[in-house]
Amino acid sequence: MQNLEDENTRSAVEAAGDAQNVPKSAPEAPMSALGINPHPDSQARPSAPAVAAAPAAASVQAPSSTEDSPASASPTPVTPAPIDSVRPIATATVHAVPPELASSRLSSTPAPAPAGAPLHAPTSAPEQPEFITIDDFTKVELRVAQILVAERIPKADKLLRLEVDLGYEKRQILAGIAQYYEPEKLIGRKIVIVANLAPRKMRGLESNGMLLAASLPEGSPVLAGFLEEVPLGARLK
Repeated sequence: MQNLEDENTRSAVEAAGDAQNVPKSAPEAPMSALGINPHPDSQARPSAPAVAAAPAAASVQAPSSTEDSPASASPTPVTPAPIDSVRPIATATVHAVPPELASSRLSSTPAPAPAGAPLHAPTSAPEQPEFITIDDFTKVELRVAQILVAERIPKADKLLRLEVDLGYEKRQILAGIAQYYEPEKLIGRKIVIVANLAPRKMRGLESNGMLLAASLPEGSPVLAGFLEEVPLGARLK
């Protein structure tokens, strides 16, 4: 009897010594992986397939040395992940610009100014006067005339009928100055007329010439005249 107790005690001591030699970093295997049912009273549960657990178990290995020095520890090999688990790199999608938008963008871009061009060009060019030659001017026959008769025309608020003396002939001229001059005050006044203007009819009367007058900003005319004594029929050049 005594020998049986000593043998049991020796077995317990050896088992405890073997337990101390086990590396601390080694992970404990689950009871289900060893084929032991942790719930003996319950119905046996199917364990996970061995093939599925194989990659996870192979990815980490315990160090071969039990020494405490980190320098002597060998690097842990890492098993590459399966190809199916690698996620593809996201790619950016480039959308092509429609031709009509591309042309509009190009057309809206201002063209560079040429070298030497002014920075601020005028918005509109000044209006150029219409020049005439000296030959054109000599075609206009301007002469001195004296008013002999001035009267209003019935049913015409703007026209006056004038009879003028050119020294070599008398003419009838219709002038639109009735709103600005009294007919009686015009008699005897010397004026300038266009003597070679084509005749025209107004209010049933013929006008053979046109008198010259300056136009003021408010619209009223001022008859052209002379300060010195000028003979009738003298030509202006």
